[in-house]
Amino acid sequence: MTPAEIAAELERLHPAGFAWALACCRRDREEALDVLQTSYLKVLDNKAKFAGRSSFKTFLFGVIRRTASEARRRNALRRLFLGDWARLRGEPASEAPQPQERLALLAALARLSRRQRHLLELVFSMGMTVQEAAETLGISVGSARVHYDRGKRQLARHLGAREPVHD
Repeated sequence: MTPAEIAAELERLHPAGFAWALACCRRDREEALDVLQTSYLKVLDNKAKFAGRSSFKTFLFGVIRRTASEARRRNALRRLFLGDWARLRGEPASEAPQPQERLALLAALARLSRRQRHLLELVFSMGMTVQEAAETLGISVGSARVHYDRGKRQLARHLGAREPVHD
């Protein structure tokens, strides 16, 4: 399909695509709009390529479903990170870090070894699993798990936490 044909199909399928995005995002309108926009960008930028093995609608709905799944995972990991941060500080998990606490976190991260820091950043900030982070860094999963655990413990010590974060 040409870019013009793809754009025309996206426009034609927009009402159905938005309804599907809503379903994939548990009826959260704002999240569905973000997911739909990201999905369209993936298709228009050719990051998600239509190979013609199915209808364009089937292809688009698959892109929307995967994008919604990625968004849920990223949001869950972000909430997990904020919960871990709160536990490190001995606070209720519902409290997000304030700007000065973020600076303290960045300073504590800077004190970690490069490998520990990279693992924690990939897992918490980039939404990767420990296995994905290991692959990204070119190390074994076992080594990654050790550095991840040690990094969390060191981070807790640097932040003066009562006890380290546990998975």
